[in-house]
Amino acid sequence: MGNLLTFLEETETKTDIIFPHLGIALRKVGSYVTVFGIKIMFYGIVIGLAMIIGYLMAEHMAKRTGQNPEPYLDFTIIAVIVSVFCARLYYVIFNWSQYKDNFWDVFNIRAGGLAIYGGVIGGILTAVVFTKIRKLPRYQFLDTAILGLLTGQIIGRWGNFFNRECFGTYTDGPFAMLVDTRDVSPYFNPATSQKMVENVYAGKTRALERVLEIRNNAVVRDGATYVSVHPTFLYESLWNLVLLVFLCFRIRRKKFDGEILLLYLFGYGLGRFWIEGLRTDQLFLFNTPIAVSQLLSAILVVGSAIAYVILWRKNSEKKESAKETVKESAKKSPEE
Repeated sequence: MGNLLTFLEETETKTDIIFPHLGIALRKVGSYVTVFGIKIMFYGIVIGLAMIIGYLMAEHMAKRTGQNPEPYLDFTIIAVIVSVFCARLYYVIFNWSQYKDNFWDVFNIRAGGLAIYGGVIGGILTAVVFTKIRKLPRYQFLDTAILGLLTGQIIGRWGNFFNRECFGTYTDGPFAMLVDTRDVSPYFNPATSQKMVENVYAGKTRALERVLEIRNNAVVRDGATYVSVHPTFLYESLWNLVLLVFLCFRIRRKKFDGEILLLYLFGYGLGRFWIEGLRTDQLFLFNTPIAVSQLLSAILVVGSAIAYVILWRKNSEKKESAKETVKESAKKSPEE
């Protein structure tokens, strides 16, 4: 044990994360560990676990629904690569001001900077191409794979916990989370010039108001300054867990292939629309005050709801037509 500890160097300044109204105080929470001189972020470890467990969920559901589970491993390997690329691309495109003068930072994903929606888009596109090449039933495959993705999202959000990111607006409510200002963007720190913050959020009045509200309500505990915010990463993780339980129940009772995919898009989009409205680290639609992920969430909710109704009706009509055909055949058959 002593030899192992020599290789694990905890050199960072660890800080506390506190949920005062829940009576939870997590002391000296780090964001990385150094192994053999290499800094390994807990964010990356959590994302890695999310990918593995997500695959295991998809494999399990494939077996449970009578499918061959083998293609899901090949798909997962490809989808992980494509999804990480798309998640990073999505983040960089809508946060270009951060990278335009530091282009090589685009390739540094160790400190975070992956957008879930980019990963979702990449994963679904990969499934479409993969099923076409392998000649697999596309929508049955997507119904199963999406449960693996959702499982990964539930776990992956906890990477944001270690990075102290993806939190929401100021709150002193039951789930308020206190985060040390040394761990968040300097814009949330009351010691940072307000003029600088106003310049950064120029043209984004609502976002600026939220940042200033957080700064103005900072609290000091045991000599450290904390901001009190909504733990939106936790909200999303719990929302996704409820959605996963529902979809796992529904998959054996679905009326048509693609139903689970559409229910996922509707359910996740609905929750994300609400949660995105609380967040303070939103990606904006270029030079507008429109939160791009909230806009996309609204589109997904409306689009998936319309598609679901159309396909449900088509499926019902198909069943009615089949029943009528059976009745007609029975009438035409000779009497004994």
